[in-house]
Amino acid sequence: MTELAGVLLGFVIVLLVSALVIYIVSRLGLGLEVDSFGSAILAALVIAVVSAIINWLLGLIGISVNDATLIGAIVALIIAAIVLMISDRFLSGMKVNGFVGAIVAAASIGVVTWILGWLIGLIL
Repeated sequence: MTELAGVLLGFVIVLLVSALVIYIVSRLGLGLEVDSFGSAILAALVIAVVSAIINWLLGLIGISVNDATLIGAIVALIIAAIVLMISDRFLSGMKVNGFVGAIVAAASIGVVTWILGWLIGLIL
């Protein structure tokens, strides 16, 4: 497998797992709604792009989100909620229920991602 094929396969896997997490959180009614799994895939793409842009802009002004402290986790959670709210504006198939809904959804996405990662680790 070429390096490009490996990168593309990794991207597709991450995209599908991210979409699955968004879809699961949506079905749990935790502040985020998507119409279908297709909408969840589009949401995962838009969230990734918006997140990359915000993290790049924060890096330009010297703010790091990778701080492994409680304050860093709170900042990362707030940024994730803002990313969800911005992404909501670009997708008709996704709805975020206000800032509190975005915070709950962002925390839920983090927890579901952790659980899926743990389960995948058990299998592999």
